[in-house]
Amino acid sequence: MTSVPTSTGLAGRAAMVSGAGSGIGRACARLLADAGAKVHVVDRDAGAAERVAGEVGGWAHVVDLAEPGSIGRLPVEIDVLVNNAGLQHVAPLPEFSLAVFSRVQQVMVTAPFLLIRRCVPHMYARGWGRIVNISSVHGSRASAYKAAYVAAKHGLEGLSKVAAVEGAPHGVTSNCVSPGYVRTPLVENQIEAQARAHRLPAEEVLERVLLDRTPIRRLIEPDEVAALVLWLCGEHARSLTGASLPVDGGWTAT
Repeated sequence: MTSVPTSTGLAGRAAMVSGAGSGIGRACARLLADAGAKVHVVDRDAGAAERVAGEVGGWAHVVDLAEPGSIGRLPVEIDVLVNNAGLQHVAPLPEFSLAVFSRVQQVMVTAPFLLIRRCVPHMYARGWGRIVNISSVHGSRASAYKAAYVAAKHGLEGLSKVAAVEGAPHGVTSNCVSPGYVRTPLVENQIEAQARAHRLPAEEVLERVLLDRTPIRRLIEPDEVAALVLWLCGEHARSLTGASLPVDGGWTAT
């Protein structure tokens, strides 16, 4: 019986993580660096990007992914690409701003497309690459008042599958990691908006809205998501591609 290697060592690999200044992105940057990768930290917050780059011994890139032209300043010789950057807006459909809807799609669908298109020639040439897209349970489920976010995560799931199909002959995998509610600034900052939309006290939003469909009734920690991202980068995961792996406390099981 052929043994399957389980090493997640990334020595000699270059990784790039978008939205790496905090939350899931920061946790991914740290674990990838711990595994030996040299990490490019991408964030629009200069202070956060530089701080995390210093923590991991990597490089900071201050980029607003809502501006397509800025992506051209990022490196192309990338072996591991983690598309993590995102934003949230909570409003009923009749009140949802077109400008906000468009910005969410730009950051969470168009930017990952541009980054994948930019990085895969290098991956193909080396015969190895890992694309990990941080999706969400909202890539397969819907919640009220989140039209832009749900639409974007569904789009990211489809993009990831196309990248998987095209990358397969070149040794490149593409997968989504799909968390439930994670203890990040994005989640913590939407509690007030959720309270207004659902007409609830802010202190009740966590239990009655965010965790209402989750059997494991707690927020997920960023390190839990990052651990799965790192696992997908290992040689043992070379046949796993085009998938969406939930880290959702059982939400999608209900």
